[in-house]
Amino acid sequence: MAAASAPARADRGPSLLARLREWRSTALAAVAVAAIAVGGLLHLVGEADAGRVVWRAAVALLAVELAYEVGRSVVVEHTLGVDTIALVAMVGSLALGEELAGAVIGLMFSGGAALEAAASRRARRELTALLERAPRHAQVRRDGRLEEVPVEAVRTGDVVLVRTGEIVPVDGTVQGGEAVVDTSALTGEPLPVTLTAGMPVLSGSANAGAPFDVRADRPASESAYAALVRLVRQAETERAPFMRMADRYAGIFLPLTLAIAGIAWAASGDPVRALAVVVVATPCPLILAVPIALVSGLSRAARAGVVVKGAGAIEALGKARTVLFDKTGTLTVGTPEIREIRLAGPGDVPPSEVLRLAASVDRLSAHVLAAALVAAARDAGLALAPATDTREDPGQGIAGTVDGRRVAIGSRAFLTGTGVDPAEIEAARRLGTRGSGEAHVLVAVDGHLAGVIVMADEVRPDAAPIVARLRAEGIRHVAMVTGDRRSVAERVGRELGVDRVYAELTPEGKLEIVRRLRADRGLSPVVMVGDGVNDAPALAIADVGIAMGAAGATVSSQTADAVVTVDRIDRVADAIHAGRRALRIARESVLAGMGLSLAAMLVAAAGYLPPVAGALLQEAIDLAVILNALRALRG
Repeated sequence: MAAASAPARADRGPSLLARLREWRSTALAAVAVAAIAVGGLLHLVGEADAGRVVWRAAVALLAVELAYEVGRSVVVEHTLGVDTIALVAMVGSLALGEELAGAVIGLMFSGGAALEAAASRRARRELTALLERAPRHAQVRRDGRLEEVPVEAVRTGDVVLVRTGEIVPVDGTVQGGEAVVDTSALTGEPLPVTLTAGMPVLSGSANAGAPFDVRADRPASESAYAALVRLVRQAETERAPFMRMADRYAGIFLPLTLAIAGIAWAASGDPVRALAVVVVATPCPLILAVPIALVSGLSRAARAGVVVKGAGAIEALGKARTVLFDKTGTLTVGTPEIREIRLAGPGDVPPSEVLRLAASVDRLSAHVLAAALVAAARDAGLALAPATDTREDPGQGIAGTVDGRRVAIGSRAFLTGTGVDPAEIEAARRLGTRGSGEAHVLVAVDGHLAGVIVMADEVRPDAAPIVARLRAEGIRHVAMVTGDRRSVAERVGRELGVDRVYAELTPEGKLEIVRRLRADRGLSPVVMVGDGVNDAPALAIADVGIAMGAAGATVSSQTADAVVTVDRIDRVADAIHAGRRALRIARESVLAGMGLSLAAMLVAAAGYLPPVAGALLQEAIDLAVILNALRALRG
């Protein structure tokens, strides 16, 4: 598809600029360590002047680098971050001949920057799953024959043959007979949909029945699937980066530091005393404690089976107020399961035999309900028998002979066509009303209706406590967003106790719900949890997108901020708990570090703490704060 060409060039991992910055921070930290060590050795062997030259050169190099970062923050982000204090201290140390203090400050700055770069780098991958699923060629009927053409060559009005198992390449209208399509990738609906002639069909749907023709209503570049690709890219570009927590505290700490330093200088007339104040105020607790606590949160979440792609996502999880869940495959199992078997007719066929006979024939069918039915029979330990003389009407039903008995499975129309009395089928319909989200599979044995197998997409067993756990973590709003029918969605919503159900949504509709909730200050940040292609745009634009990735790599896991690597939805609550704990400990560390630094600043202002001693004291404060931040590793 021509429209997919841009998304095909999606980011291949971290950008080159991000990788260069991370490498540069690591290299600068190594330079600072080497300079401190070499300068110290030169002092020990009596070459103090040479040692100071080494320290001065290292401080100058690190100060230039830091000045660039501060200037970029001012020009690009219009903010003065915590790095400004470190820059003032390093320049002051050069001006006043306190090179060792400057080198120690440079080590704290560069080491913290390297750690933060490694922690916050996002693991973004190109949208290979979405693009690989997109059809490259189409079978077009032209001049009485089939012609394979590139999908971008399909024109409005062309008739395209969609063979069994293929992806519909264009938006169009079903021609001729019926079409049975799997729309789960687009809508989240787990059950196949039967479309009759003249009904619309969307590109990206999979043919789950017999081959059918579709007349293209628009070029492939304007199809729903191509629009979905563009939507993911648009949503990704709308996400604003998180501001570092340290910079928020710097708005208070920076002017306070300069005020105390200025008062100390004015009162004593000694600029070194002002430098000592700035040195002990160097906000390494801010630079180091926050990323360490958040990285610890990343590690804690990974231990629970949730890979979070960056410290920014952990921070957002820690502040989340709303959690949105997709339904199919996220809160529910995602595949139809047998809910009950209702007997009909004379009653001489017990439920287990109804299932065994049906599964014996259905294992020759490619229908999604057939696969689920066969799996249920095998799980029940039933011995399936060979089926002979089979005949299938794709999407409608299948018939065959098992152990000498003629068995037919499928829809009302299919069983009527095999000779079953319509009155029996009508009587069976009165056995019970059709529940929301149910599919009824009729089973006839020897020309008479024997039973009705009721199938539905059931709620995950581990989803039952998820709402209560999220509320315990302080989440204010828990809702479900799905493309499935309202009756189905509301049944699941009632069972789980969510606050609200948003049903029958397109991918654009899900995106709009996320946007609306993000704009509500009382309900943001917003966490979106999903597993399908149709969830990818919402996952990309949410403050935190969490993908259920246990079934394999999909576009949803590639656009999300976190991926649940085990098949358990309750791990979402574990990830939010890890984020909450990491954010709380980060704040504790910052406030403790700032408090200790403030006390040291007052001592330095009084003249009892020279710059080098202040730098060493600041290192001790840093160590204490870092050890506290590492508590986030424990759960």
